[in-house]
Amino acid sequence: MTNHYIDLKNSDCILIMGSNMAEHHPIAYKWVTKAQEKGAIVIHVDPRYTRTSARANFHVPLRSGTDIAFLGGMINYIIENNKWFKDYVLNYTNAPFIVGKDYQFKDGLFSGYDAQKRKYNKDTWVLEKDGRGIPKRDMSLKDPRCVFNMLKEHYSRYTLDKVSSISGVPKETLLKVYEAFWIRRERNAMPWVGHIIRQEARSSVLYRSSSSSWAIWELPAAV
Repeated sequence: MTNHYIDLKNSDCILIMGSNMAEHHPIAYKWVTKAQEKGAIVIHVDPRYTRTSARANFHVPLRSGTDIAFLGGMINYIIENNKWFKDYVLNYTNAPFIVGKDYQFKDGLFSGYDAQKRKYNKDTWVLEKDGRGIPKRDMSLKDPRCVFNMLKEHYSRYTLDKVSSISGVPKETLLKVYEAFWIRRERNAMPWVGHIIRQEARSSVLYRSSSSSWAIWELPAAV
């Protein structure tokens, strides 16, 4: 948690993913209701139709296990449409740091994968450093190996067409969610990612995808 539940009442847009928050977290959800009473939009992204879906402004059903693609599409949308918060990203994230030259992503795998052990050797997952051992940075974000540009390249595959084909969510609905969240972000938006992802095998990927989208938008998050 980066914010107390009470802060939800100050949101203008709340995106709930993979959580039946209304039933499983009723005490926290009362602050979502408070926000709605003041005009906030609540978006529920979940394969199931639950009490949370019924209380949301709109429910976005998607295929089970495709939430990473859904978030990937959001990240690509943010970057491609230049909707990211530049000052915050440059100064308070690792976006300008230069990634080591041996690190790569190819054919769905990151560098250092051992097929026999089915594990990664993370020796190449490092940053370039100067003579004093301090990570190098490119504040202009022009270096192709800075974190921001590698993030941009990695998520460029998640076009609206691709995300729609993976998740089953119509392109128009995806755009509606991304746009709604962006418009409200300029005031105060709050993402809530379901606690269930902590028990998923791919939970680390989900956390990284969600935290990346929140960081480039400079959003608080309830996870």
